[in-house]
Amino acid sequence: MLKSIKGFKASRRMGQNFLVSGEIARLEAAYAAGKNVVEFGAGLGILTEALCRVAKSVIAVEKDRRLFSVLEGKVSHQNLRLVNADFFDLDSDMFSGCELMVSNVPYSLSSRTISWLAERRMEGVLCLQKDFVVHMLARPGSDKYSRLSVMAKLQFELEEIANAPSTMFYPKPKVDSMVVRIIPKGKQIDAERIHIISLLMEHKKKRIKNALADSSKGLALEKSEISRMIAGKKYAELRPFQVAPEELLLISADVLKEIGKGAHPNE
Repeated sequence: MLKSIKGFKASRRMGQNFLVSGEIARLEAAYAAGKNVVEFGAGLGILTEALCRVAKSVIAVEKDRRLFSVLEGKVSHQNLRLVNADFFDLDSDMFSGCELMVSNVPYSLSSRTISWLAERRMEGVLCLQKDFVVHMLARPGSDKYSRLSVMAKLQFELEEIANAPSTMFYPKPKVDSMVVRIIPKGKQIDAERIHIISLLMEHKKKRIKNALADSSKGLALEKSEISRMIAGKKYAELRPFQVAPEELLLISADVLKEIGKGAHPNE
């Protein structure tokens, strides 16, 4: 497999870094035993092969036509369906019955992949850029605590599985990766509350009253209106980066109530 990879020119535009560690592939695949699985970004198939050995079924999606041709010639299993397409253009019906995503995710598509799983409440075992995972896992009060930390914790249970150093990929990326398991909590968070949380975390080290005032354009309100709106609120003096995700969710609901009983802020 490594010989095949070194004979293939990776696309920098598509963010291609191919996993060459059979150990990591087997570790990821172990979570797929007996399950119907989707793999986003099959690459040259090292993870695909490991999945097919243990999963009930595998849908492996690869956008790059060159890679897809390699996959067709190298990976063949009765429980495998290969698809040559942009993953995010595919109809959700294709993944009906899938229980789990196992994927070495292109770094630039990490947030989009997490959102895809959240919308479908699907479990994932993902290899992601290590710093991205660190932000997901960050606790309130940490400099790494961000919008990603809040949304990840509200929507998923998170479990660290293993480090994946850059030496386990070809071409070797400049950063290390980490394998993480994300299990959906089944909580649906509406777009309006997500918007409020995002505005607060943009100014996470300011007091909430000032963070909201600085977000007046995003709220379609004057700063004076915002000051009146949260006057006397217990949370007004708190700083978002010190507030737990569940509490931020409650604050976002109260802010929405105050700006018009659930009226939508402009995005």
